Amino acid sequence: MKHLNKLLVAVTMVMGLSSQAQDSNNKWAIGFGVNAIDYRSSAGDDFMSHFDQPFKVDENWNILPSVSYINVSRYVGSGFIVGLTGSINQIDKFVIPVPGKTWNGPNDYAAVNPGDLMYYGIDVTATYSFMELIKSKVIEPTLSVGGGYTFLGDESYGTVNPGIGVNFWFTENVGLSLLGTYKKSFGDRQYAGTNTPDAPSYSQYSAGLTFKFGAKDTDGDGVYDKDDACPEVAGLKQFNGCPDTDSDGIEDSKDKCPTVAGTAEFQGCADTDGDGVADPDDACPSVAGLKQFQGCPDTDGDGVTDASDKCPKEAGPASNGGCPVLDADKDGVPDLDDACPTVAGPASNKGCPEVTEKVIEELRVQARAVYFVTGKAVLETADKGATDGRLEAIKEILKNYPNAKFAIEGHTDNTGSAKLNQKLSEARAKVVMDKLIEKGVNPANLTSAGFGSSKPVATNKTKEGRALNRRTEIRHIGTVYEGKL
Repeated sequence: MKHLNKLLVAVTMVMGLSSQAQDSNNKWAIGFGVNAIDYRSSAGDDFMSHFDQPFKVDENWNILPSVSYINVSRYVGSGFIVGLTGSINQIDKFVIPVPGKTWNGPNDYAAVNPGDLMYYGIDVTATYSFMELIKSKVIEPTLSVGGGYTFLGDESYGTVNPGIGVNFWFTENVGLSLLGTYKKSFGDRQYAGTNTPDAPSYSQYSAGLTFKFGAKDTDGDGVYDKDDACPEVAGLKQFNGCPDTDSDGIEDSKDKCPTVAGTAEFQGCADTDGDGVADPDDACPSVAGLKQFQGCPDTDGDGVTDASDKCPKEAGPASNGGCPVLDADKDGVPDLDDACPTVAGPASNKGCPEVTEKVIEELRVQARAVYFVTGKAVLETADKGATDGRLEAIKEILKNYPNAKFAIEGHTDNTGSAKLNQKLSEARAKVVMDKLIEKGVNPANLTSAGFGSSKPVATNKTKEGRALNRRTEIRHIGTVYEGKL
């Protein structure tokens, strides 16, 4: 066994010369196992005589029951592999001629035990692999040719070695190797008076495990750097080692949305609402819409997106905010733009009626005819029907101006103190405002104020003049549009 140890050390040193890989990636391989030697071919010069009984193992094969060969090989390209093999064996079945017979056939020789005859072999081989040719990842047939040197006892000689083999790969890197080699020797010398060569030819069979190694995989993704388009980032084999972060079947470099799973149709992006517009391009990604509106909906189909459509469920032109053109009061101003859609008015006043001077004068006449008990904020009851009629007339005028604001103002003559007159004027104005509200005038359109005797419309020196000064007035103070006066 000391010789075997020397052989293992020697081959290990050869292995250490490189750490590459055996196919185009794993270019290096090491194999070891058991070899068998059959010296049948030493019994004659006929090559075919070696194969007349190839599997008489018990009678003719020499097998050392331990690891008896080791091989190192390197892939050099285009299916070719070169290798170095060292083997050891102990010969206990050696072919010699049958006494009294010439070596003309298989019955003219016999295997004998020559004693402690040690065998050592060192061989260099060029091998062609058919694995790529037959496109298999499991079965690898091979043909080989090479040369070597045999040490047999005290003798040594060279051989030419054709061979045939097959490897069965359990994984990408581990396989079972079977090989048969015929080792043809040269140099005839007489043996015991016959033409038997001293340097016998023989067959050697081997079976063992082979391990391929040496490929570099920096990112550990199972794709060797040589074939890895992204050698420093772990990826997938189907993408040549490049990643697919969102696992949508589209590699990151071709994925517009590499962190969100999508479809090839949208270059790896999603279409959450299923409207045919990818989320990054969809202005409304959670609501199905139309491509021409960047994925936003147009429920009523009027060409105005719902977000901009003031009437999203009723079709209408864009010029009318997407609403149908309605004009309830027939004033020529669409209801959408009409601040007073139920009362006709000009477009210049946003569809609301204008408070004309004639209307102001009518309000003035009606308001001044509302009388109070002398010195009190109480409506005159002597002619109650007339007073109520005037208030009703005022209400009818005001209701035609739903967006107009009016001020109810109270005034007195100069009889009495200014302080008293101020309070009295405020109270009377409020009485009129409250009566109008009771009759249905919008309270938001009315305010009240008192001015005492500060704004007379006639002289306070006569009874008639003072009577004119004791009055209420209604003044138009503006029109409200969109909450603003």
